[in-house]
Amino acid sequence: MTDELPGGPPGGPSGRLPELRASDADREQVAEVLRDALAEGRLDMAEFEERLETTYKARTYGELEPITRDLPASGVTAPAPAVSMVKRPVGGGDWAGRIVGDPDGSGSSVRWGVAVMSGFERKGRWTVPRRFNSVAFWGGGVIDLREADFAAGEVVINCVAIMGGTQVIVPPGIEVVVRGIGIMGGFDHGQEGVPGEPGAPRVVVTGFAFWGGVGVERKVSRLERARLKEARRQEKLERRAARRGELGTGRD
Repeated sequence: MTDELPGGPPGGPSGRLPELRASDADREQVAEVLRDALAEGRLDMAEFEERLETTYKARTYGELEPITRDLPASGVTAPAPAVSMVKRPVGGGDWAGRIVGDPDGSGSSVRWGVAVMSGFERKGRWTVPRRFNSVAFWGGGVIDLREADFAAGEVVINCVAIMGGTQVIVPPGIEVVVRGIGIMGGFDHGQEGVPGEPGAPRVVVTGFAFWGGVGVERKVSRLERARLKEARRQEKLERRAARRGELGTGRD
């Protein structure tokens, strides 16, 4: 029996010839190492998706080995951070863990987004204050709450759009209330009326639009999309394995 390289299936120095064809199980072993690395912060989302795609396209051990060469084996991890990327809720889960409180009333250090003949984008890991103000004048802004924490159970996103636009993106499970006023412009009310999940924050979108618009859309995060994609791929692999098992039984 040959030794396997930590973090992935064997190839090259491990004793197996790199030109040998890899199996579905070999590819899944590498994918598991990548998931652990994402959860531990060793890979960011872009690196994870790129390596995962390369993993499922790989045909030989030689193609698989470099993917996890700089990562430890699955199960060999550094102390986990207080909040894991994988465990953050996106449209479900412990919402209380994302309402971090605001004891001094200041909320996030970033409370404004301004686009004057330009653009701004607020996304990723950040804390939404009790009130976030945005101004778009001949420009555009994006306020993405999918991976954000919240300073309170109810936050206000105040948008002023003059000959410009602002897009507010919320994750599934959050209640949205739109109270903005539009003059030769408008606010998107399409996401109102969807009940929030228990414990989820409430987002109130208000402000003023003149010859401009404020849109509100509900989208899952890239991490959640990757998780769903992986779940579908895993189901496909399981169905394939079941069919192989049935064929093997038939031959017997």
